[in-house]
Amino acid sequence: MKCLHRHRFLRSDHIVSLCPGSRQQVLRRLQRLFHHGYLERPPCQIDYYQSGSRRIAYGLGNKGAAWLKRELALPFHQPDWKQNHQVGRLFLQHALLVSDIMVAVELACRNRNDIRFLSVDDLKIPNMREPFQWRVHIGQRQKIGVIPDRVFGLESNGKKSWYCLEADRGTMPITRSNLDQTSFQRKLLAYEAIWSQNLHRTRFGWQRFRVLTVTTSSERVQGIKQACQELAHARGLFLFLDAAALAQYGEILSIPWHTCHNDIYDLLL
Repeated sequence: MKCLHRHRFLRSDHIVSLCPGSRQQVLRRLQRLFHHGYLERPPCQIDYYQSGSRRIAYGLGNKGAAWLKRELALPFHQPDWKQNHQVGRLFLQHALLVSDIMVAVELACRNRNDIRFLSVDDLKIPNMREPFQWRVHIGQRQKIGVIPDRVFGLESNGKKSWYCLEADRGTMPITRSNLDQTSFQRKLLAYEAIWSQNLHRTRFGWQRFRVLTVTTSSERVQGIKQACQELAHARGLFLFLDAAALAQYGEILSIPWHTCHNDIYDLLL
């Protein structure tokens, strides 16, 4: 339940990987927690496991969220858990892509003695309800917002690097002529403005950060790279990865990430 509080939605294979015990023990416990109302199985996935896949996605149920809040004093700043039963297919698929990436990072750090995984709790942000909800000016008049899908850090040899994750499922256009409409270009411009205006330093004290984009295909990666090359500044801020590489490589920290100019980047640098 603590894992689901941290990630919002996880498939059963995620939970088996993160939690101690045998696979069968964990799956039996998941089933019992679901039937007693502590966990939810979003109904929008019903055709997944009717067609033969048993990797069911779970979220917190009413009882699970209430228990965590009462017994462990975990924060619930927004009542998102109340809508876990009603989420739609696209929302769940996006959330599970985020979980694929973050679980891979967490497990890779567990297997390395020289790397420590840093969560947003390690930032110790005081009195800030939505610390990663940025509204930034681009140009002289226009103001746009961006919220990363996840923020995390890695610490190695005493050095900390922070990352904002964008899990892109290809559902929005890469570019549009009107920046009032959603596009991936709009996200790039917002992050460029954050970097140019030093908001990462003034708000969090980060000396540096990177924006990781994991998307659905190599063609989509190339399209986003082209949009990135059009930025006036901060093109080196962005790193890109095709989601297929997550399955190809055994460990996410060894995956070669690419800049918009096809340079190779190691997350631990």
